[in-house]
Amino acid sequence: MSDSTGSNSRVAGFFGFEEHGTDLKTEVVAGITTFLTMSYIIVVNPAILSAAIQIDGYSSQEVFQMIAIATILSSVIGILVMALYANRPFGLAPGMGLNAYFAFTVVIGLGVPWQTALAAVFVEGIVFVLLTAVGARRYIIELFPEPVKFAVGAGIGLFLLLLGLIEMNVIVAADATLVQLNDIATDPVALLSLAGLGLTLVLYAKGITGAIIVGILTTALAGWGLTLGGVVDRGVLAPESLSSAQYDITPLFGAFVDGFGDIEPATFALVVFTFFFVDFFDTAGTLIGVSQFGGFLDDNGDLPEMEKPLMADAVGTTAGAILGTSTVTTFVESSSGVEEGGRTGMTALTVGVCFLVSLLAVPLITAVPQYASYLALVVVGLIMLGGVTDIDWGNSAWLIPSGLTITVMPLTASIADGLAAGIVSYPIVKASMGELDDVRPGQWALAVAFVLYYYVTAGGIISGT
Repeated sequence: MSDSTGSNSRVAGFFGFEEHGTDLKTEVVAGITTFLTMSYIIVVNPAILSAAIQIDGYSSQEVFQMIAIATILSSVIGILVMALYANRPFGLAPGMGLNAYFAFTVVIGLGVPWQTALAAVFVEGIVFVLLTAVGARRYIIELFPEPVKFAVGAGIGLFLLLLGLIEMNVIVAADATLVQLNDIATDPVALLSLAGLGLTLVLYAKGITGAIIVGILTTALAGWGLTLGGVVDRGVLAPESLSSAQYDITPLFGAFVDGFGDIEPATFALVVFTFFFVDFFDTAGTLIGVSQFGGFLDDNGDLPEMEKPLMADAVGTTAGAILGTSTVTTFVESSSGVEEGGRTGMTALTVGVCFLVSLLAVPLITAVPQYASYLALVVVGLIMLGGVTDIDWGNSAWLIPSGLTITVMPLTASIADGLAAGIVSYPIVKASMGELDDVRPGQWALAVAFVLYYYVTAGGIISGT
């Protein structure tokens, strides 16, 4: 008994539970919540990358499983740095958007060999490690205008809310209005998702710890129950089949080295630049948004010791390229764990342990239908909208950059695009108000950098993400 108490005390001391007003149970529950909301990446990332990565002598299913293992291992490496070095409750994994850019733009669209694309990710990771070590990344992020910093959380919230409702089949695409309400009464996924969402919101409103986990698991079990009971066909509310894990990743591991032997300099430089630029600002936006939500920001809207969590995604990206996957980044789904009370690296460590366990239980993880996992995004998205109260809406210098940041994120499905809108507009608005002296030279430089970036990616020179 004393050994157990002593161990708990050492864990509490290492992570600073008392300082952050938390405890072991809360941290573990928060970590499991974060894992459940981001575990879809174990299936989605290989589904995207396997469209571009083909290995002689191996079937597409075998390659899929190799990438799944690489996804898990790279996530664990980044998360361990986040937990033990940065002591922050954030989960990391190969990022959505950048994996699609890797597969469909770089490899399939530009015809770059997948090994060379991995080499570009490796270079990006090394650059990130170096910039983070000298504090350059933190300096750039701290140049973000205050209105943008305080709007990021609400923008991410709207993005999550829209994404969750789409994945739950509640909202569907429409030609005339872009999106519209689905025919919910005739869609089993939408009906069960809304029932699960209702349960989750009721539990949350009652202050039930682990409300999001209960909602996800209850919805998943209901889907399987209706499927096994013959109410709906297999594949509607539950996966058609469960896959087994493929543990041999030697054909993928270290393949980036071969990529350096087949480089077209101009294209390679542009690919590295795009990986770097999008990942830089996606990670920055996520860190600031989730940190604002968790109350981690100081009075200036900055995250103390930001270079530590930034180092986690830099190391994760480098390791991911070696293992055979695209850029690793901090996941916005970390906000679900923060909402459950996660405040320290113990939350992240729990996420990492869950990822490790998933190596042994990939079929069980894939048994949770995606629509059930996305319930968490809707709940967290609603909660993160509370960040708008920190914005001075009566001041045009706050209104315009904040409003653009918040609205552009969900409309473009890109955190980086939302940041760009706010960062570019801020100095222009300030100058037009006669407050040019309030704009730092670095903020003008950031705005110009974004304009040049979008000229390159949207001007037909190279396709962006």
